[in-house]
Amino acid sequence: MQEGAFMQLNPKLVGAGVAAAIAAGLGYALLAAQDDETEFKTLEREGAFSVRDYPRLLVAETVSLGMRESALSRGFLALADYICGKDRDGARIPMTVPVLFDGDDDGRGWRTRFVMPARYTVETLPAPGEEVAIRSLPARRIAAVRFAGEASDAVLDAHEDALRGWMRGHRLRAAGPVEHAFYNPPFTPGLLRRNEVLIPLAA
Repeated sequence: MQEGAFMQLNPKLVGAGVAAAIAAGLGYALLAAQDDETEFKTLEREGAFSVRDYPRLLVAETVSLGMRESALSRGFLALADYICGKDRDGARIPMTVPVLFDGDDDGRGWRTRFVMPARYTVETLPAPGEEVAIRSLPARRIAAVRFAGEASDAVLDAHEDALRGWMRGHRLRAAGPVEHAFYNPPFTPGLLRRNEVLIPLAA
C-alpha cells in the first residue's frame, strides 16, 4: 500500500527557519513535487489506528540537540541541504515522504530522517557531510495512528497515549521509542495536514 503527500511542519515550530530556507534557495526541497516511495502492508485497521509491515528503508538522518521545535527545524534544514546538493558533489535527490522524527529523554538529542528514493543504495547515494549519516532501517512492524491538524507537543503526546491504549487493548507490545511522521508543508490548511504517531512493535 502506498500513501503520501508532503512533509508537515507546524509554523510555530519552524517559523523563520523555513522562511530562511526558502530565501536561501532550499525551496526545491519544500515546494517541488515529491515522491512517495514508502510502501507498507496494512495488516489491521480500526478507525485511525492500524498495524503495518514496512520493508527495509534507506534514510538520511541527522541528530540535533535542544528543544524539540528548534531541533526539528535544524534537522530538516540540514537534510534539505543534503538532498539539494549543497556543499557536496552529485545531483539533487528527490524529496520523499514521510519525514520521520524521534527523540529520547536521556540527552542524546532529536533525530530527523528523510526516506531516500527506492532506486538508491548506500553505495550510490552522494556522500553526506559531517552532520548527516546514511542508515538502513530493517523491515519493521509498526502500530500507527493518523490524525489531521497541527502537531504540537500536547497533540502528539495525546495521540501517543491513545495509540498505546489501543495497543494494550490488542495485546501489542512496543519494541522501540515513539516516532512521528509528517507529510505536509507548513502552508497546508490545518485540517488537510496529515500526521502520524508510530510505535515499533515486537514480533
